[in-house]
Amino acid sequence: MLAATAQVSDHPMTRAPKIVPIRPVQPAPVRATRCSACSMRTICMPPELSVDDLAKLDSIICSTRSVKRGETLYRSGDAFQSIYAVRAGSFKTVVMHRDGREHVTGFQIAGESLGLDGVCAGHQNCDAIALEDSVVCIIPFAQLEVLCHEMKPMQHHIYQMMSGEIVRESSQMMLLGTMTAEQRVATFLLNLSRRFKARGFSAAEFHLRMTREEIGCYLGMKLETVSRMFSKFQRERLVHANGKTIRIVDAEALARV
Repeated sequence: MLAATAQVSDHPMTRAPKIVPIRPVQPAPVRATRCSACSMRTICMPPELSVDDLAKLDSIICSTRSVKRGETLYRSGDAFQSIYAVRAGSFKTVVMHRDGREHVTGFQIAGESLGLDGVCAGHQNCDAIALEDSVVCIIPFAQLEVLCHEMKPMQHHIYQMMSGEIVRESSQMMLLGTMTAEQRVATFLLNLSRRFKARGFSAAEFHLRMTREEIGCYLGMKLETVSRMFSKFQRERLVHANGKTIRIVDAEALARV
């Protein structure tokens, strides 16, 4: 019986079809908009770059990556190879405590960078997660280092970015260590207002892509406390909140807080 079965299965009409494994198709790199023609250039790059300097940048910043809402651009522990400039959308950076709790370390919007913390140890120190459908420009750091030796304005700009990270972390420590809940939320809203204004958007009205819970995680506060502060500012006519849309009614009074 075994021999007969084997003989039948070898017949051309009864032989089982060969199964070819299906491999996922890797998306081809998307050509980035040239730095020289990008509307975010005045935010991302130093203003004194020459036409030749911009052409050199165009040669290394040659691809972008789309990241859907909730997807991760990179994870803690990933090998550091590139830094990223947020071309569109927004991100949050997150570190995980040993007990599994999540701590939000920052929110990045269009024109800001991601991944610089990986320079120190050669690997990423946090997760970068898209708060909405976003696009980043990929900047290979090894090539950028070589370019910085030829372009002093670019080298100075990288130093400024790294210094900015130090200042941001120092400000975050002061915010968490010395400010009241009311002051933390006021500082957070005014900071976002300034950043949106620098990008040509309204400083008075903007849409929060992060949740109240994520804001609380960033400010070291409970969700209920964040909601209570928004309600307080609304009663005092400092801010008008309609869902995630925020309108700053009295910026001077909010600054006095």
